[in-house]
Amino acid sequence: MKTLRLMTVGGAIAYRALFNWTTPGMFVGTLLVGPLFQLLFFAYLGRQLQVADDRFYIVGNAVLTASLACVFGGTMAVANERRFGTLGHVLLSPRSRTAIFWGRVLPYAGNGLLIAVVTLAVGALLLGLRIPPGALPGLLLAMTAGSLACGFFGLTLGALGLRFRDVWVVSNVSVALLLLLTGVNVPASGLPGWMVTVGHFLPITHAAEAARRLAAGDGLAAAAPALGQELLVGAGYAVAAVVLLKIFEIESRRRASLDAL
Repeated sequence: MKTLRLMTVGGAIAYRALFNWTTPGMFVGTLLVGPLFQLLFFAYLGRQLQVADDRFYIVGNAVLTASLACVFGGTMAVANERRFGTLGHVLLSPRSRTAIFWGRVLPYAGNGLLIAVVTLAVGALLLGLRIPPGALPGLLLAMTAGSLACGFFGLTLGALGLRFRDVWVVSNVSVALLLLLTGVNVPASGLPGWMVTVGHFLPITHAAEAARRLAAGDGLAAAAPALGQELLVGAGYAVAAVVLLKIFEIESRRRASLDAL
């Protein structure tokens, strides 16, 4: 129970302290309105080029929109501690740092899930996509898996902030790669083989596949393999984040560069 409390309450407090947005208007404009315009752009582009259908773009981009808050939030969970000069206090805590940092991913994953749900609902309403009511619980599960995987992916990038000064460049490039390599806007059949291979190791790829199957009415059984793969990718990044945090913490202590900017 103590570990669970550390992850939930500690994660919520860290979210309030480290996730930077100044007004509700900025939050809505950046994380809700911006992704919706991205969805509409690709949906109408697909119509013009006669590539895929509206369901492909609506569902794929709805899952992808979680990446913005989750990747940057996961990065902030570590990098902003260093930026604000409080990282040393966190690392001196006698509590499990694995639980501390994993717990910080949860609010960002919830944030990403909210964005994905809003984007899917509004996009479907504007473009006239009908989703079978029975598919909604499975879609929520797919978007949750994608959000968690993106959060741990962001935490892995944040771990690099213990070694590199400007981790935000890495985060921006990573978000662009998710847009390009996960197959949310370009069918996998139209991508080079190496891009498809890389995409299998990135979050969102399998969650988008599962969500599309569910939206098409294929049922949870058909989407289960892709959901399992997405959860496996997320677990892999969760472990990678902990390992990198430990390695770079030791290296930073040795070089006396823990709070250096």
